[in-house]
Amino acid sequence: MLDFLLFKSFISRVALIVFYYISAIIMPIFIWFSSRYIMKRFNFIEKSYQSTKEIVWKNSSLKYKILFFTIFIMMFLFMELLLRMAFEFLIAYIQIRDALVS
Repeated sequence: MLDFLLFKSFISRVALIVFYYISAIIMPIFIWFSSRYIMKRFNFIEKSYQSTKEIVWKNSSLKYKILFFTIFIMMFLFMELLLRMAFEFLIAYIQIRDALVS
């Protein structure tokens, strides 16, 4: 336990995998519900969101609406891919360190 507290041993791969799934699945859901809560809690934010949404959707053609959703989905998927790559790098780093130390 002292080695863990003094950073002589690293966090395990299992913990990194758990944190990855928390980051990839639970965090987007939490952010979605938090933003909905904030918009309901503060009326001026809800009003400005609704008025802006109406203006944008009335003045946008179907082509731009589809383009917006496509770009949003691509950005979300690239964010998830980048998060996965970062955790894979951390796991590989721990495996390399374990191989060198032992």
